[in-house]
Formats: sequence, C-alpha cells, structure tokens
Amino acid sequence: MEPAPRVRIGTAGWSYKDWDGILYPPEVTRKKVHPVEFLAQFFDAIEINTSFYGHIRPELGRLWSRKAGAVNPNFLFTAKLHRSFTHSPLAVMEPTSAATIRPNDQDERLAREGLDSLAAEGKLGALLIQFPVSFKNTVLNREYLELLLRQFIEYPRVVEVRHESWNNPETLAEFMRHNVGFCNIDQPLLGRSLAPTEHVTSGVGYVRLHGRNYDQWFDSDSRNDRYNYLYKPAELEKWKEKIEIIAHRAESTYVIANNHFQAKAAVNALELRHLLDGKKVRAPETLVRRYPALKEIVEVEDASGNYSLVG
Repeated sequence: MEPAPRVRIGTAGWSYKDWDGILYPPEVTRKKVHPVEFLAQFFDAIEINTSFYGHIRPELGRLWSRKAGAVNPNFLFTAKLHRSFTHSPLAVMEPTSAATIRPNDQDERLAREGLDSLAAEGKLGALLIQFPVSFKNTVLNREYLELLLRQFIEYPRVVEVRHESWNNPETLAEFMRHNVGFCNIDQPLLGRSLAPTEHVTSGVGYVRLHGRNYDQWFDSDSRNDRYNYLYKPAELEKWKEKIEIIAHRAESTYVIANNHFQAKAAVNALELRHLLDGKKVRAPETLVRRYPALKEIVEVEDASGNYSLVG
C-alpha cells in the first residue's frame, strides 16, 4: 500500500487544569502563551469541545485561528456542534431522541456565528455532530438527523453515533447521499455500543479515540475518570491500520484523541503521528518528563526552544 495521505492528528480540547505542568510549561500556565498557540507547534488539529457546552464567541474563534495559523499554517480546527442540537436537556434522566432534543432559533444563530468565525479564517476543517449512545437508529431519529444535516449544510459535517444500530449499509448510503462523514470511534464496548469501524462516507475521514475505561465509563461521578486511559502500543497499531485505510479513501482525515486525563491524549496523538509517519516527532519536554517512554520516538524542545533528538 502506498503511504497514506496526510492525516491531521490532535487532541479534543485544550483547557484542562490537569495539563498544567504535565503538558503545559510555565509560560502557558501563566498565560504568557496561549494553549492553542503552544499545541499548534506539535499538532495540526484540535477539536474544539467547549462549543458543545457553550457557543463559540466569534472574537475567540478569530483569535484561536490566528494564533494557531501563525505557528502552523497547515493547522485546522474541528468543532463540536452545541449540545442543544444533539442531547436531551434531561439526558441524565431520560434517553436522547428526536422527541427530547430541543434547540431553538437562538441556538442556531449563535452556533453559526461561531462556526463562521473559524471558516472565515480558513481554519474550520469539520463540524462534528455528536450524539450519545441513547440516540438509536429509529425512524423519528433518522428524520431529525436529516433535517439537522440540511440545517448546517454549508459546513463539512461529520456525525458521531455511538449505538451499533447505526452501523449498517443503509446508514452509510444515507451519509454518502448527504455528503456527511461517519465518525469512527474507539470506546468501551458495553451493551450495544458501536465497535471500531473504518467507514468513509464523504471527503472527510474522522476518528475519535475515547479510551477503554470500562469500569468508569458509566459509573464514575467524575468525567476525568471516564477519560483516564492510555492506549497501549498494540492498540494504537490496530488503529494505525484503520487510519491508513480511511486516509486513502478520504480527501482529508482527522484523528482526535479524547482520553484527556493528565494529557494522555497528547501522548497517544504523538505516538500515532510517529506510527503513521515512521519518523521522530516533536514533543514538549514537560510531557516527555512525565511519560518517559516517549523518549524513543520524539525530538524534545529544550529550554531555549531548540529541538534535539532523544532516544
């Protein structure tokens, strides 16, 4: 097989207090350097996850775009659609379905303003429309999804569904008809959770790695516990094979590590970059100190900002 086309790899989000001192050096922690500006030195994508909880303020979308682009012209963001379009307001108490999702006109306006601020700067790679595992493949839900996809048709759309009922030829054909990407995910296989796939249904290939923390996925009171997982080399090797297949079929491919606890997402993202490219990668010295196994695959930035081979 020929080498895979360029794959953008990065983390889901950047605003985590437990990254201070593990991934972020003092100049980021003290706000002298913006986290986006710092991460864009090492990754060529970040998935914006704050847009799920609150709409992107246009002035911030422009700021993030310019800071990332200044240090990495090839950098692109992906952004989650606001939860008002994909989750029941009472999701903890009742399943999410078309009958329980309640976005309003203001949600659409604010979501579009934020997305447009990224797109206008040329930095929006994809809009991620993420549904929970309780959103199943029913007639009502399919009708709602079709309307939602038309509502945001001007953006490169990717849909994440987590229930296995969506993994069938009919769904893939519908996604292709709408030119919508299918999000291939890695998650704990509990009940009828969607297993790993390698589907490509539009020009955008997409992979999200959530970790495999089976014990804490539904039972923990802390979302940090859910995403406290470091992928093993053998697990990443299997995803490398799938990513290469996806990348050969897509025009652009994004791989996002969401196992964010203690910057494990950054570790695994760097390891995947190394596996796909077959060469050493750049990494922050702070991260290598915390995860010394990285020494074998990375170049480390020293205090002067220069890079030297390690390992």
